[in-house]
Amino acid sequence: MRRDIAFQAEGCTLRGWLYLPAGATGPFPAVVMAHGFSAVKEQALDRYAEVFAGAGLAALVFDNRGFGASEGEPRQEVDPVRQIRDWRHAISFARTLPEVDAARIGIWGSSYSGGHVLVLGAVDRRVRCVVAQVPTISGWTTASRRTAPDRMATTLARFDADQEARFAGAAPAMIPVVAEKPNAPCVLPGAEAHAFFTAPGAPAWRNEVTLQSAAMSREYEPGIWVPRIGPTPLLLLVAEADTVTPADLALEAYNQALEPKQLVLLPGGHFDPYGAQFDASSGTARDWFVRHLRPRGQG
Repeated sequence: MRRDIAFQAEGCTLRGWLYLPAGATGPFPAVVMAHGFSAVKEQALDRYAEVFAGAGLAALVFDNRGFGASEGEPRQEVDPVRQIRDWRHAISFARTLPEVDAARIGIWGSSYSGGHVLVLGAVDRRVRCVVAQVPTISGWTTASRRTAPDRMATTLARFDADQEARFAGAAPAMIPVVAEKPNAPCVLPGAEAHAFFTAPGAPAWRNEVTLQSAAMSREYEPGIWVPRIGPTPLLLLVAEADTVTPADLALEAYNQALEPKQLVLLPGGHFDPYGAQFDASSGTARDWFVRHLRPRGQG
């Protein structure tokens, strides 16, 4: 069962869905979820939420501010700090719902929001367990690998010029998220990224973000919070051939995490958890939430 929801986050209305187990009576443990860099909830989050609801969990799915059905200006701006604050508002909202057991809240994030849940797991002790799928660990390192050395100075100069133009009142400069041509400018190059984001079924998704979104991603270092997550249980799902959020960075971060923790390696690249490896990624996350949130009738 799914219904539309909306809640306030510092003067901004964020919108999404609440999934509830069918044929059962709450309050239910709940999983709070949002998508990664520029993505909207229709891009596979409904499928994950259905798996969780089928296991006796409520799932609260929302669009990040400035994206999809949610309010927020400027549109299409990915600000990791504001998004993390919005997650905390989403958790607060979930805890007010009569269908939700406020003492049993888990969080699920993937890619960019996989980094968000690492931060939240460390700083928000209302969270009972964490699932981070192909998470961003180091924005600086990832961006440095993605940008050719001979283009670095030009890229940084564009960021600075846009910052000063916006300060003077100009509209934000924009950049595509993905591109079909291999050498075309975009944030997430590669055929896999293009195929995922442009697949049918998410008409609210737009192939652009503000240039400052790319600049802010270089400042984002969620990996530093990993050693502080314990004793909150952490599940880390890593794609073995991931180059978007590099697998080696995630493995290094996992080694720094305290118990209880679990590492699961999935075949394929960054976008395979949503597709070829969906059953494995969703099933492993479901089992982690069931284990640590314990829906009724399961202990």
